[in-house]
Amino acid sequence: MKKLFPEIQPFHTFFLETGNQHSVYVEQSGNPNGLPVIFLHGGPCSGTRPDHRRFFHPEKYHIILFDQRACGLSLPFGEIENNTTQDLLNDMESIRKLLDIKKWVLFGGSWGATLALLYAQQFTQHVEAMILRGVFLARQKDLDWFLQEGAGRIYPEQWHHLVESLPGSKCQALLERICEGLWGEDEVARLRVAREWDNWGGQVALGEEYQVLQHDNHVSQKLLKQVRMELHYAKNHYFIDENQILNNCHRISNVRTVIIHGRNDFVCPIEAGYSLHRALPDAEYIVLPNAGHVAQGEEMIDSLVTATEKNYAEISGEL
Repeated sequence: MKKLFPEIQPFHTFFLETGNQHSVYVEQSGNPNGLPVIFLHGGPCSGTRPDHRRFFHPEKYHIILFDQRACGLSLPFGEIENNTTQDLLNDMESIRKLLDIKKWVLFGGSWGATLALLYAQQFTQHVEAMILRGVFLARQKDLDWFLQEGAGRIYPEQWHHLVESLPGSKCQALLERICEGLWGEDEVARLRVAREWDNWGGQVALGEEYQVLQHDNHVSQKLLKQVRMELHYAKNHYFIDENQILNNCHRISNVRTVIIHGRNDFVCPIEAGYSLHRALPDAEYIVLPNAGHVAQGEEMIDSLVTATEKNYAEISGEL
């Protein structure tokens, strides 16, 4: 079983100025003359972590991480104005141009896989390959699974904690009630809904491991901003057309692609990975029988690191 590579530090960090209020944190590590790869984190509301550098051999890859607008170390944190999917894609393209990269590998999971696919469909000529984990296709039925008649049937206890925390009439659409709570005038309600949404996401993503986590009852303003950003994208249908990704897969049929999906992924059920594979039949499709959503656990880490090693060998001609 392959493991993460040893810890490394960035050799360069900077903030990408976007021309408005957003400054995007970018870092480079590994070999500056290696195969360029950009890591696309999940969310939309998360951020990068030091371990994200460790999926790539530091002597083979030029490793680029960035915190998407208003995430992680990017500033201002939680700002949703001028924060759309196209803005994120434009930021990626600005980073590529600034670093003078002709083509790079896209490595993303969940929402990061969404961005990878959308970027590849728009800027195909600059994409060397894609490694995708736990694909999120941002369709209405993907959101419905997480919000409506889906994951709530697997974890009904935590689901009811979320529903019971919401203001408004039960006749209202659930997404509308969540947003009403997060942006309403009642501060106690705002923090309560943010906490329960965060708990709900943790339960679905981590499964049984969630039971051993300790959650502080105090809810920070940072968490509230983070949850609001996630819902900002959800209530705007992720700023893309319905089924846009699958409909445009013909544009990337020649891009070397690996799709890795855990059978026990209840955030992004495996149907999404399978549907993407049907749209990209030449892609390598790997189903992990015991893995879930997050990029953790021996099976998932082994598969992702194996994919980065194989990808480098194929592109460099080592095979």
